[in-house]
Amino acid sequence: MSTKWPEKYVIGLTGNIATGKSVVRKMLEHLGAYGIDADALSHRATAKGAPGYQATVDAFGKWILAPDGEIDRAKLGRLVFNDAEAMARLEDIVHPLVSQAIDVMVKRASQKVIVIEAIKLLESELRNVCDTVWVVNAPEELQIQRLVEKRGMSRDEAAQRIHFQSAQHQKLAAAHVVIQNTGSFEQTWQNVTAAWKQTNPQTDTVQMVAKPAEGEFTVARGRPRDSASIAELVTRLSGGAKTMSQEDVMAAFGEKAFLLLQSNGQNVGVAGWQVENLVARTTEFFIDPSVPVEAGLKTLMDEVERASSELQCEASLLFLPPNLAALQGTWKQLGYEPRSPQSLGVQAWSDAAIESAQPSTTLFFKQLRQDRVLRPI
Repeated sequence: MSTKWPEKYVIGLTGNIATGKSVVRKMLEHLGAYGIDADALSHRATAKGAPGYQATVDAFGKWILAPDGEIDRAKLGRLVFNDAEAMARLEDIVHPLVSQAIDVMVKRASQKVIVIEAIKLLESELRNVCDTVWVVNAPEELQIQRLVEKRGMSRDEAAQRIHFQSAQHQKLAAAHVVIQNTGSFEQTWQNVTAAWKQTNPQTDTVQMVAKPAEGEFTVARGRPRDSASIAELVTRLSGGAKTMSQEDVMAAFGEKAFLLLQSNGQNVGVAGWQVENLVARTTEFFIDPSVPVEAGLKTLMDEVERASSELQCEASLLFLPPNLAALQGTWKQLGYEPRSPQSLGVQAWSDAAIESAQPSTTLFFKQLRQDRVLRPI
């Protein structure tokens, strides 16, 4: 167990850009670990109003600011990824704040197994608090392909970003576990679950499992083996507006969880739910109209919020199709209100709303807790 957090078992997860660290972290969360994205925390630490904002502006100048006063990450990135000294200055500002935030989150977590994802895990003090180091690996050409397709970089820019980082072979040399992320989701999932069984100590890890809910409904956590039935459910309940194949659902498991609303042993509703950067986002939300819809909504939302609170979420965002968005009285009773992303008041919440926006949906918002992790640091 970790010497810093003796009640926890800490997996340090690293690997160079676009190797698939976040996908592996999500898989470990499916298996019951509490995941922390240290790189997302570093972004929050320099958001307007956060502890590292003014220090970053003072260090690099107001030219890095966007018109809204936020730090333009693209401008700052172009500077620090071409200047090792500038990168070191930024890290001197951000790393202590991130370390404090991680300490708060680990101590609050009910889960016994913690996974900390950090691209510079081995170059920072985080390495010293980990019980084991997992490295995610992918060939450089695949990394470049992912950066071009998913982040809109040019090949030259992608290669430069990769080469600026410490060599992947150095990370592999320090690994206790190597996860090859070069094939399908199923292959990576098998690798992760096998490694989990070998390295995970005997713990009482909290996992989301089927549980009774009020009335006739229950909620169960969907698993990759349920991918075909989830695909059928989403396609059918959306009336074909959102079609998913089994392969689509398997790929989605690398980003989110699926909560299944059940009645009399049958799946009658589904929520596609994920947590990133302490913000819960429900992007698929469908219920069979043949069941009591409002009671089903309440049951499903009770589980979404329970699971979100377990992961220390600050806010819950729902992206609702027109038929569910029309039930404004029900949502008001549950504490949600329709909002625009720009009105949420916290940059991380607005960014999450913009990033996860779904076509033909309405955003509904609820704040889940008053104390924000970075605020007191």
